[in-house]
Amino acid sequence: MTESILDNVHINFDSGSLWVMNLVLGLVMFGVALEISISDFKPLWLKPKALIAGLVSQFIALPAITFLLVYAIDPLPSIALGMFMVAACPGGNISNFISYLSNANTALSVSLTAMATMLAIVMTPLNFHFWSMLYAPSSSLINEISISSIEMFKLVFLLLGLPLLLGMFINYKIPELALKIAKKLKILSLVFFICLVFIALYNNRVIFMDYILYVFWIVLVHNLIAFSTGYSIGRLFGLAETSVRSITIETGIQNSGLGLLLIFTFFDGLGGMALLAAFWGIWHIISGLILAAFWNRKSVVKETIA
Repeated sequence: MTESILDNVHINFDSGSLWVMNLVLGLVMFGVALEISISDFKPLWLKPKALIAGLVSQFIALPAITFLLVYAIDPLPSIALGMFMVAACPGGNISNFISYLSNANTALSVSLTAMATMLAIVMTPLNFHFWSMLYAPSSSLINEISISSIEMFKLVFLLLGLPLLLGMFINYKIPELALKIAKKLKILSLVFFICLVFIALYNNRVIFMDYILYVFWIVLVHNLIAFSTGYSIGRLFGLAETSVRSITIETGIQNSGLGLLLIFTFFDGLGGMALLAAFWGIWHIISGLILAAFWNRKSVVKETIA
């Protein structure tokens, strides 16, 4: 009974709110891009190992391990789709801030944010489709909905690619102005975005309260595995401690806001997907701050991007 309800229920989120949500996420990414300069990419060519490790962790290891987790716990199909969506997204908008609090390699964190955001234009739709189609229950659900891969590519580019390019262009042309407005814009737009998520959850609080306990433990386990994946990849590549921390954070703090927008746009707010992505968006802030508080107490030697 639970399965038939949750896999067919849709979160109510009107078109006007969805339009505002798109705009706010674009502003969030624009705010992030205002602090990214061309020079941030220079270490990519000089010492690429840490960046490669971070991208492997986000776009290869995490989606693959998510598939194994889904296969092991056998969640409801809509929940499985939500897990694949979150795992396919790039690092979250607060990852740089969490890295700073964690005494991590912030230069690496910024570079990973920029590179992952650009790659996500292709990798997010690609990873989501590949892994969700590989798992039979979620594959059946996707076939029923019949979404367009091309349209998903276009939306991800509009939400991530254009704001990133525009923000970096302003940083290049007027760096003083870009840095001046970046922090205020990021904080304001992020708070606004979180408020929209809470409004959506409040308007659907009956559904949320009915299934939050089911989703809660899955998000906790999935998020812990994401952090562990990043940490393990960093160690496997033989990176310095601060770089390992950055990769851990970039892998465990996912852009669930992008995931939510894709869910509301292409899946009409499918219940299990929306609940999992929304709760992930709340929980990864809490878990990230807990991890930052723990690491902040442990001093490390600062190093460059590698």
